[in-house]
Amino acid sequence: MKNISITSSFIVYDTLQELSADIQDLMNQAVEIRKKAYAPYSQFRVGAALLLDNGKTVLGSNQENAAYPSGLCAERVAIFYAGSMYPDAKILKIAITAASDTNETTAPIPPCGSCRQSIAEYEIRQDTPIEIYFMGEIGEVYKSASLKNLLPFMFDKKFL
Repeated sequence: MKNISITSSFIVYDTLQELSADIQDLMNQAVEIRKKAYAPYSQFRVGAALLLDNGKTVLGSNQENAAYPSGLCAERVAIFYAGSMYPDAKILKIAITAASDTNETTAPIPPCGSCRQSIAEYEIRQDTPIEIYFMGEIGEVYKSASLKNLLPFMFDKKFL
């Protein structure tokens, strides 16, 4: 028997204003698209903005459905659109923000498990880390240098 210890490292910014201008812009785009989320069931709106290596920015917001598992998270909306429209581009950075219609969201909201797996697919495929910035409606912003901080035991095609 042995013990495995895994450590994740994040940079924590107290406010959005502490980020560099380009990341503030990316997060502000995520905030704007978050407002367009279709979230009539959860009243929890999420926005994602991806910066690609070709200079394009791709946006996504969560899209819910009465057949609950048929909806899609903001991160996957943006990632799948980027993969479809720009299949050869690498994702450099992702900015994610979430807000509730019923209470103020002050804690940073990371991607869900399904989104983590989807981000992993692209990070592995492009063989380049993807910086992930996430926040709530207000407050701290967390930065992860790679998805590996959020999903250290990634499942990928090498296991198939």
